[in-house]
Amino acid sequence: MARKTKKNGIPFSNENYGGCDSAVNITGTTITPIYVPDTSVLIEGIVSKLVEEGRISGKIIIHKAVLSELENQANQGRATGYAGLEEVKKLRKLAEQGIIELEVAGQRPSINEIRLARSGAIDALIRDYAYEVGATLITSDRVQALVAEAMGMSVIYIPPRVTGLEKLHIEQFFDENTMSVHIKEGAPIIAKKGTPGNWALVELSSSPLSREEVEKIAREIVEAAKRRQDGFIEIDREGSTIIQLGNYRIVITRPPLSEGWEITAVRPVKKLRLEDYKLPSKLLHRLELKAEGILIAGAPGMGKTTFAQALAEHYASKGKIVKTIESPRDMSLPPQITQYSKSFAQLGELHDILLLSRPDYTVFDELRTDEDFKLYIDLRLAGIGMIGVVHATSPIDAIQRFIRRVDIGMLPSIIDTVIFIDKGSVSKVYGLRMTVKLPTGLREADLARPVVEVRDALTDELEYEIYTFGEQTVVVPVRSIQSPAYSEKIKRVIERMVPGAQVDVHDNTVVINVPRIAARALMKKMKKIRKLEEKYGVTIRVNMIG
Repeated sequence: MARKTKKNGIPFSNENYGGCDSAVNITGTTITPIYVPDTSVLIEGIVSKLVEEGRISGKIIIHKAVLSELENQANQGRATGYAGLEEVKKLRKLAEQGIIELEVAGQRPSINEIRLARSGAIDALIRDYAYEVGATLITSDRVQALVAEAMGMSVIYIPPRVTGLEKLHIEQFFDENTMSVHIKEGAPIIAKKGTPGNWALVELSSSPLSREEVEKIAREIVEAAKRRQDGFIEIDREGSTIIQLGNYRIVITRPPLSEGWEITAVRPVKKLRLEDYKLPSKLLHRLELKAEGILIAGAPGMGKTTFAQALAEHYASKGKIVKTIESPRDMSLPPQITQYSKSFAQLGELHDILLLSRPDYTVFDELRTDEDFKLYIDLRLAGIGMIGVVHATSPIDAIQRFIRRVDIGMLPSIIDTVIFIDKGSVSKVYGLRMTVKLPTGLREADLARPVVEVRDALTDELEYEIYTFGEQTVVVPVRSIQSPAYSEKIKRVIERMVPGAQVDVHDNTVVINVPRIAARALMKKMKKIRKLEEKYGVTIRVNMIG
């Protein structure tokens, strides 16, 4: 039966293991315990901790397959490879101090075994070697531990920590007002403090950090991400690693991608509910009953993801099935909302999962690549409510991100609501609709065509028109005349020019209704009326009545 203990927060279980003291056989000869760690525990930096805490002693054998795998990861610039090699260096220092014996043994893996590493070929090499020499296998891979136990081997299994209670070095730089911390070798540590749109840079250290100090902080973060249940290494590639650790989104860059080591850690300052935004009742009504193709746009750091998080929780509280697509998974959401990682999904996998499970709403944070936009479009056209988060400097820019990816006639079916976030609050809301009309500014009636109108969702004021002209798709800002003062001014000018005329103003079109008996007098003033079109940027139409 496995024995389980807990020390310094690390769960510890072993099979057929009587402690760290040397055993004595029937002849009185002392038998030194032998341990063989696999790649998983070396990456997490656990073996040296077990030695330092006195929980294991004797001989530790590092299999050459482990070193080959760590070397391969480090050559690819992956943080896990560097973390594992640093752990081997720690064990070497402990051996030099006489605390343990350290040996490198076993056969290097073949090219075939390296190619099949993800299928367990390297794990099998390490496990088989530990079995042959009668050693205790140390692993944090549950499958590896189960196979070794099935073979009757002695196993020390270090499961992932259930909680993330340990305090990381980087967390000491955060307080309740800190939005992000920026650590760079050769520079002092700085933090961005305040709220979106209202922040200041504050220097947290008086002296610059060395490369070794930055690397040490980075290794600690990587080890914690491997151990903790709320930690994920979302992306690990040459030159960069992106980690989600609890509420922290951490980006680590290193040479050759950057000229030096850099760590950027971002954390939400405040979690908001939809009620905290004090949205107009007209927008709330739209979100409840009409909006199903929503874009949340804004500049970086303005609070787009915070608003998307509040909207997701709002829909979930209304009995809707909500799922998210994130990379990294940095939203803090209740358990009933499933969060999918785009980084871990194969091409088309999320498409299949979401089409088959059919959630009411899917939050896509953030739309970047052509594949992201294609997935958003496909799911929306399949009838799934979509909430997309995009970087944009203005609300119309967010719509333009879709124009080259889809026929403009489909835009209102894909996007019906655009919410622009500025300095943490909703500053603009657009609605899209399709109509057939003469675009604003054109005069010939035969130029009428399908036009996508972009209107202010709260005032219904027309602000942009999107249509094709020749082979080009154009986005035209419309000079609005819907304000009461502006409309009245135009009406007064025309009524003075054409006595007895009835003038109606809608969007950028002015309709003059005149009796037929006044037609001759009107014809004499058509040149002046056409000049009004140029002056006020409107289209004027004349109807004969009576």
